[in-house]
Formats: sequence, C-alpha cells, structure tokens
Amino acid sequence: MPLGVFRTWVKNVEVGRFPDARRHFAVMRCNHCAEPPCVDICPTNAMHQRPDGIVDIAQDLCIGCKACMQACPYDAVYMDPEEDTAAKCHFCAHRVDQGLLPACVVVCPTESLVFGDMDDPESRVSRVLGTTPVSVRRPDQGTRPKAFYVGAHEATLNPLAARHDNRYMWAERPEGTATDNATQAETFVPDPRPAAPDARSLDARVAYDVSHPITWRSKVSGYLWTKSLAAGIAFIAALPGALGAPTGPLFNRIAPILSLTFLALTGILLISDLKRPERFWFILLKPHWKSWLTKGAYVITLFGFLLTLWAGAGILGQVPKAAFAAVIAVAALATAVYTAFLFAQCEARDLWQSPILGLQLVFQMGIAGAAGLLLAGALIPHRVAEAGYLTSALMWALIGQLAATWLGELMTRQGSPNARAASRVMTHGRYAAWYWFGVLGGCVIPLTIVLTGNPHGEAIAAVFALSGLFATEHAFVMAGQAVPIS
Repeated sequence: MPLGVFRTWVKNVEVGRFPDARRHFAVMRCNHCAEPPCVDICPTNAMHQRPDGIVDIAQDLCIGCKACMQACPYDAVYMDPEEDTAAKCHFCAHRVDQGLLPACVVVCPTESLVFGDMDDPESRVSRVLGTTPVSVRRPDQGTRPKAFYVGAHEATLNPLAARHDNRYMWAERPEGTATDNATQAETFVPDPRPAAPDARSLDARVAYDVSHPITWRSKVSGYLWTKSLAAGIAFIAALPGALGAPTGPLFNRIAPILSLTFLALTGILLISDLKRPERFWFILLKPHWKSWLTKGAYVITLFGFLLTLWAGAGILGQVPKAAFAAVIAVAALATAVYTAFLFAQCEARDLWQSPILGLQLVFQMGIAGAAGLLLAGALIPHRVAEAGYLTSALMWALIGQLAATWLGELMTRQGSPNARAASRVMTHGRYAAWYWFGVLGGCVIPLTIVLTGNPHGEAIAAVFALSGLFATEHAFVMAGQAVPIS
C-alpha cells in the first residue's frame, strides 16, 4: 500500500457534549454491493464482480478515468499513486481464493469483523444476520451493499450527520484549500437544515477521517465546454440545411471546421485527464457496453467522422444535402446529450442526477453553437438571414437555459440531502461566484444585449454567453463532488 491512500479506515465521530459525550467508530471500506455502480460505469471491464460477489479490479485494463470513484457512493475507490490505476478493498481476494480470511479479519484482536458466505446458512455471517439487527451505509442509493454494521451509530454511517471542524484528533484539516489534495469535506458548506431527522440533536463532529480528493476538475469542465461548442456549432449550422433553407460559406465551410476543431480539443481533454492516457484506445477496442463512457466514445468518434466528411465537402465547395445535414444534426444532439446519461451513472453525486440535465445540455449546446457562430460571423461575411437566425437561436437558448436553471434548482431541493447540500455549495458556498457569473454574466447580460436589438452588441453577448457557460459547467462539476459521502 502506498502512503496516503486507504483501502480500509476507521472513522471516529464524537456525539454529544461534555460530560455526556461519546466517541463512536465505524470501519469504512468497499461495500461489495450486489448492484455495484462502479462496475456499470467502468468503460473497459476493469472493475468487475466475481461470481462469489467480490468486486475487484483488473489493473491491466484500468485506464485511470476515475469514473468508478464518481459512481461509488461510499468513497471506497482511490487512485494508486504508483500504478496510476484505480484500487480499493477486494476482501483480500487472493487470500479468499486459498480458503483464508481477509487480513483485517485475522488481525482484529476482538473479532469485531466477521467475514463469510451469506449464502451458506451455517456460516457465522448468516447466523449474525439472521439474529441481529444490522445497518448499511446510504441504503437510499439502491446498491444493496454487503457490508453490514451491528450497533453502529447513525452519525458514523450518515456522511452529513456530523460536522467537520478544522482539527481532527491528530491532524489539522485546512479550511478552504484548492489544491489537488483538498478533501471533499474542506469544500463543503453544510446546509443549516439537518441532514438526518436527529442530526441537530446529535451535536456530532468527525474526530478522525481520511482525505478524499476531488478527482474531476477543470479538464472535465473544459470537456463539457468544448463539447458544447463542437455539438452546438454543428447543430445550429446543419439545422437550416436539414430543413431545406439556403445557407452560405459560414454554415457550409467554416462551421464544420470549427466544430471539428472543438471536437478534437474535447478528445485531447478527455485523454489528458486519464491517469493512463496511453491506454485510451481500450475504450474502443475493449469496450464495456453498459458504460456511458464507452457509448459516448463511440458517439464522439462517429460524430468526428461525419464532421470530417462535411468539412471535406465544404472545402470542395459542395453544399450538403438535406438528409446528410439532418444526420449531422442528430449526431450533434447525441454528442451533447450523452453526458447526462454518464452523469446519471455517477451514483455518488446526487447533484448530477437531475432529471432535466439532458434538457439543460441541449440549451447549453444551443448557446455555445449560436455564440460561436456569431463570433465567427463577426470576421466572415455572411447572409443577413443567417445573422438573424443566429441571434434568435442564442436568445431562445438563453431563455431556455434560465428556465432550466430555475427548474433544476427547484427539483434539486426536492431531492436527497446530498443533492441539497451540493446545491447549497454551488449557489451559496465555495462555487457560488462561478455559478452566479454563469447565471448573470452568461445568461442575463447577453440576453439583455440581444433583446435591445443592437447589432454591434452581438459579439459582446456571445463572449459573455460562452464565458458564463464555462462558469456554469465548472460550478456544476465541482459542487457535485464537494459534499462528504463517506
């Protein structure tokens, strides 16, 4: 085990006040779920479930995408700093295969850990489960965890039931840091409402825990932004041709080249964010079809192929037929929306589980496409009808984004405590400046400029819209990971 990473750790939570304070303990580890979301999201089958139920990792297949870390609701997966691949507790599968117990079970001096086959009615595990009340961590996630707790206090199992002060028992916890080692707890601003029915009366604080760094950062935010531009420019430019309207060089020649450029940047960001970028081709050649990372990789590849054909035709001065333009528009829409299904597989991040995320991505695609082409149109001669179309498209996309933002916040507040806490971090906490610039600078200001009808303000509105779009996506990505989940 490299220093600084943990497969199993003991969380300490102090409950109450002197002289009625007590310290409670709980062992945190992989729950080896019956329905493990980390397995479904893994794009290369590196994370897999064995026939005996143990969830294990094939290190030689892992590309270091960190998606399994976003899917695990228990913070059980970490990146091995020496191998740059995912790792976690696997119940010492190499020992279990030899008929031995996991090392933690053997070393425990009080037999607090019980390990065995739940399907064997004669095993000690089966007898304990059949006669003793047990609890599990975060049952609302629907993963059917197989790590059970006897007598564990609610404050140790519910990650939002206890506060994190700036000092643990043996270490200080830096407040508000933004380094790669910043823990989720460091970025978390608690909701004043209790996370659990008895959380306010618990008066609980975490006395000892381990660091869990935020894993998806600005490269993922940038990927969302460049993908919105690639999909949006192609969609906005192809739609008139699909409907039979005449279009000029801006739409037929410049748009596919711009879209292809931003799609290439999207691929560069995705590959560079991998811990093992030299293995990126595993997604295409060793695919796991349940993963939306795999499906998205194929969607992007197909979209890139179609854009290449379109760009080649444009260079040769050919105008695409309506049917081909329609195919481009559909491929662009799929490229924009598939991320909603990918985020839905990130079971640990309830903020990303919004039922209208796909709709929001469509509006963001429209904003990026219209704004990108308006900026290109400021440098390239184009038709008056095209300028009017782009302005109208930007206006309606901005209106839709504002409505979806309001509706999304409304629906998030009705969601889980984790989603509400993450939403509060985004709107009132660490990422509030990013979020509100996205709302005001990215939607309200450009919409106001467009509605005034000043033709010279279109480029300024486009700049505000694109910069605000990145701010919105960055706040969403980071705030979703800013709430403790273990």
